[in-house]
Amino acid sequence: MTEAPHLSNDAPEGDWADRMEQTVLDAALGLAPRTGWNSRMVRAACEACGLSLGDEELLLPNGARDLAALLSRRHDDRALAELAKVEAKSLKMRERIAAAVSARMEAGAADLEATRRCAAFLALPTNADLGLKLAWESADQLWNWAGDTATDWNHYSKRAILSGILIPALTMRWFDGREAAEAFVAARIENVMAFEKWKAGKDFDAPLKKAADVLSRMRYGAKAQ
Repeated sequence: MTEAPHLSNDAPEGDWADRMEQTVLDAALGLAPRTGWNSRMVRAACEACGLSLGDEELLLPNGARDLAALLSRRHDDRALAELAKVEAKSLKMRERIAAAVSARMEAGAADLEATRRCAAFLALPTNADLGLKLAWESADQLWNWAGDTATDWNHYSKRAILSGILIPALTMRWFDGREAAEAFVAARIENVMAFEKWKAGKDFDAPLKKAADVLSRMRYGAKAQ
């Protein structure tokens, strides 16, 4: 087998690294159903791509965690490619979110056996931080597609809520099937819409404004009104 170019090669490192990451990920997807999502899979995938151990450590310093992130982002890209065929503005907001979550679930289902192994890996306590980060990234991209333009605290609350839907929804899709996952998502979207209706018109910035006013008076000695 011809050895792959090393990171010290004259080719632009970013271009080579990006291409090789995807090549290794492709190899890992074929191996994961047999090996699980672990360091053994990473080494075997890198060997299949002609990478030395040194190159593996430079390309994927966090090993299986790096490949898990690459897979999640590939699924995000795949979902967005499908959603690009949909005119979001033609849908009600609840329909947009349902379509977005469904597209993200089906994007991962295309690599179902490997995705299951990756999901089990991310469910480990040592990888929970990464799983939450990736869910937030996915939620952010889906809300952006849906047309969310909030820049205040709503920006974060919407992504936190959708992350809380995505994690169990994706898990259900991988292990319980599409029908169960879609039913779960439909019920949770009703909850989100109810929350949006409840908070409408409420001034959630008021406590912060009041605290800032009190601190200002304390600093500058102004009398309370």
